[in-house]
Amino acid sequence: MWGWRARAVYLALKSYAFLFFVWRDFRKTFPALEKDEASGECMSYDGDNPLICIVRDIVQTHANHSEDIRAEIAYLFHRNFEQLTREICYLRLISVVSPLLGLLGTILGMVTVFRTIGQNAAPDTAMLANGIWEALITTIMGLCVAIPALMAYYFLMLRFKGFHIEVVEYSYRALEFCQRRKRGKRSGEDDDV
Repeated sequence: MWGWRARAVYLALKSYAFLFFVWRDFRKTFPALEKDEASGECMSYDGDNPLICIVRDIVQTHANHSEDIRAEIAYLFHRNFEQLTREICYLRLISVVSPLLGLLGTILGMVTVFRTIGQNAAPDTAMLANGIWEALITTIMGLCVAIPALMAYYFLMLRFKGFHIEVVEYSYRALEFCQRRKRGKRSGEDDDV
């Protein structure tokens, strides 16, 4: 049971750290991309930050042929965060399976108690207590794994959904910025002619 707990803690911490560093890098890099007028392309980015990659893809390719930018963002979000989504789902699975394993231990402990009662006319209280202890400890262990895992799951999901909303807003912002930039270049070209 403690292996499940260790895995849940690992997945929660790894996912949180990943989201923290992705967001920190995004907040640092995105404003620089908006100010970068030296490059000929709007939102040219060669890094690996998935949030910036989603905004870049929306601006450079998907927005040209899609009326529904939100659907495109949902698709890109799934593609760029596939590993994180899988890890968060495993965290949810651990939070669901742990109490069930605790319940199984509870049932096995109670079976031990009833077997002891059935085998002995005057059962020893120590033997009964051992079965009851087994039942209670497995329940406690299951809940000690499930409760923090479930809390971590919902915390990460709320953070993840917040990122999705932010990317929609930043995508619209980047599209407007790039369209203004194109109009400015066209009007500059018209002035030269």
